[in-house]
Amino acid sequence: MSEIANCLALILSALFAAAAALNLSAPGFVRRVYQRWTFPRGFHYVAGLAQVLTALFLSVPETHIWGGVLGVIVLFVTIVSLLNHRKYLFAFPAILVLIALAPAMA
Repeated sequence: MSEIANCLALILSALFAAAAALNLSAPGFVRRVYQRWTFPRGFHYVAGLAQVLTALFLSVPETHIWGGVLGVIVLFVTIVSLLNHRKYLFAFPAILVLIALAPAMA
């Protein structure tokens, strides 16, 4: 079971790293979404940093629990924001990733 949890944690780490790269590079469409949803200017850096830390913590077996906790916080805020802006189809994959974090923290 431990190997499955490690493999799942590495996959989730890669997903968080990809999301972090997107937020930190902040192409125009990302900035426009944050602006349209009235997030403060530069908030994409905060989101990207939280995602980088989550990816780093999930990639090290000794810190899976911390990566999972931070990942739950990041995903909870993401899901609430998506549901608040009626982006239900976009919230569904985030909910699935949130569910996948539980076994990855083992």
